[in-house]
Amino acid sequence: METLLVERSEGVVTVTFNRPEKKNAISGAMWAELRATVDEIANRTEDRVVVITGAGDAFCAGQDLTDPANAARIVDEAACLEFMRDVGTIALALHECPKPTIAAVNGVAAGAGANLALGCDLILAGESARFSQIFAARGLSVDFGGSWVLPRLIGLHKAKELAFFADIISAADARELGLVNRVVPNADLLGVANEWARRLAAGPPLALAAIKRSLNRGVNATMADVLEAEALAQTELFLTKDAAEAFHAFAEKRAPTFTGE
Repeated sequence: METLLVERSEGVVTVTFNRPEKKNAISGAMWAELRATVDEIANRTEDRVVVITGAGDAFCAGQDLTDPANAARIVDEAACLEFMRDVGTIALALHECPKPTIAAVNGVAAGAGANLALGCDLILAGESARFSQIFAARGLSVDFGGSWVLPRLIGLHKAKELAFFADIISAADARELGLVNRVVPNADLLGVANEWARRLAAGPPLALAAIKRSLNRGVNATMADVLEAEALAQTELFLTKDAAEAFHAFAEKRAPTFTGE
């Protein structure tokens, strides 16, 4: 691909934004390649978990509005609305991808790049990582799902603080706010991400997909809705080969081998 590096190993897909000279800002080509990659991963049974990171010293500096392909889509109201709706479909595809996603944030994550990281299921940050809802400083509003995910991660008033002031916050501050799961030394970032990814890749893919789906729905649903969704998911999972394998492995005091069936 032109803007992404995609590597696969034992069920782990590592997707690296590869425009280091632009701090991995998202060009038109990168939008298209990211959507195609997420869709492919969602439909490949061999792919169990996704790690997303950036080349060089940045994770993703947001949307590259100097890119001709992007600039051509914000020339008038109709074109811009179509463009932003297309961007929204990519955020939704990442959110609904049935595979666990891990953001390994190795540097600046700003604007859409920050919300792409926060839209992953797990977020690891290197000590030099920085986050910013930069939009207001550019005269813009929050996009790529940030207005959905931020209040759910840190509460409404803290979300407004980050969005209104567009400040750059450190990895340590992000951890204190609850934006990231863990902060690790820069040199250990990909190692920890890969350790988590391999643990998840060895897990039961159908169950993990159901857990992700249930938790995502649960933040908006009533207790009755959640209980019904849990009942449906659990009924389906009880009848899978993976569940039978887990029960047998427990009885035999061995590690289970999950096949996604």
